[in-house]
Amino acid sequence: MANTQGPQGTNDPAGSTQMFRAFVDEAAPRGRQQQTASSGGPRLGLIIGVIAAVAIVAAVAWLAMK
Repeated sequence: MANTQGPQGTNDPAGSTQMFRAFVDEAAPRGRQQQTASSGGPRLGLIIGVIAAVAIVAAVAWLAMK
């Protein structure tokens, strides 16, 4: 990584720009996985709510038919 060129064409002897980009590129997919995992919570609540609503409507309909 020695003597790599930086974004403005300046000399970057440590290669820190490339190391930073590799770190950012590696960390990005983890962030997306956490977002999709956390979005499962509201979706699960919505599914449970719909099931509860259907059960309540079915119970009311069953009581009305008696």
